Amino acid sequence: MNRFDVQPLGRFAGSSAAIRRPKEITYFSYDDNHQYHLDSRSLRYYYPPMLGADLSQGFDTFQQLDDTADDHLDSLLKTIMALEERTGAKQEVDVITWRGMMTKVRALAWMPTISRTTGRLQQPDNGYSFRQYEWLTSPARMKDTIYIEENHESKLQQRQSQRQQPWQAGAPSQDLMSYWGYKFETLSLLPRQWDPTTREFIESREDLVVNNYAQYCSVVRTGIGKTKLIIGGEVDAVWDCKPDNKDDPTNWVELKTSAEIENERDMLKYERKLLKFWIQSFLLGVPKIIVGFRSKHGVLQRLEELETKNIPSMVKRRGKGTWDGNLCINFTASFLDWLKHTVTSDGVWRIRRRERTPVIEVFKHEETGYGDVLSPEFVKWRTQSIGNSTQGNGDKARAS
Repeated sequence: MNRFDVQPLGRFAGSSAAIRRPKEITYFSYDDNHQYHLDSRSLRYYYPPMLGADLSQGFDTFQQLDDTADDHLDSLLKTIMALEERTGAKQEVDVITWRGMMTKVRALAWMPTISRTTGRLQQPDNGYSFRQYEWLTSPARMKDTIYIEENHESKLQQRQSQRQQPWQAGAPSQDLMSYWGYKFETLSLLPRQWDPTTREFIESREDLVVNNYAQYCSVVRTGIGKTKLIIGGEVDAVWDCKPDNKDDPTNWVELKTSAEIENERDMLKYERKLLKFWIQSFLLGVPKIIVGFRSKHGVLQRLEELETKNIPSMVKRRGKGTWDGNLCINFTASFLDWLKHTVTSDGVWRIRRRERTPVIEVFKHEETGYGDVLSPEFVKWRTQSIGNSTQGNGDKARAS
């Protein structure tokens, strides 16, 4: 059993580790039936929603994706295979994973623990309580790359546990509040740029049936400290249009909702959300976040535009200082570097942080094979020659 100590967090303080700007290398879409396509058909464009909109409207007709099936890394790996086949160059990195997985890794430092000396529940150094649960993920190593996915059974158990938590009488259900976020996206998106879009369509978005099947997923190369990564994840919209020059950054927009801030307790909740907002957008290189503030009954009241890069300093300046951006980056860089030197042989591993414990455990789960983490098609692709030019182009891929 290998262990990575989370506490004391102070050792991760200071200037942040080096970060390589996320650069999109490829992309794919899920259509309105959640079918995979190697194109940008589900790319959407931002246009401000009308204030005063009822985010509960249409809840009874919500077409919600059933995500109880385990899709693993299949779509991401399929897209990487297509890129390597097109370019003749293997994408050589240390880690390949989904954005959601890396978001959870970065937030691990702010899970509560049990004190080794007093035996009592001890919050992180910031004193703020984050949701408590056991965290489990399933990485597989193939040659020099670690592929990380969340353990699906663990994820479903956490979801069930959250649903069983006591709910305040008269408060909106968890399902309804989740719907509010999708409704806000529907009210804020256009299928084409705004100039060819009719005024009639823009003003009738409130009546559209909400469907969360369609997604545009960006796949980026990035680096955190000494670790090179490929990360895939959904992006909500583009502010204007994707640049013709692929080396230029895209003005992506992330859409979020939050309850209107009325007191100090609300501010603490919002600050916790900002940690997740920042991490999610930071990882894919999304520069702007649009937050729709709603009433307790789900009425859209106001919008706030946040620059992703400014969120950590905003929390320090205006908030309660419940988290630190540099510390978050340094924790992630240290953990990933440790993980590379721990998961050193092929097979299926487990990464676990038990509820309320101050250590992350890593252990071998299957000595051979890749479980269901890697698809047979991807394993076959990576074990065969990609072409005579692969070796030479691999250096170019590593440098990009």
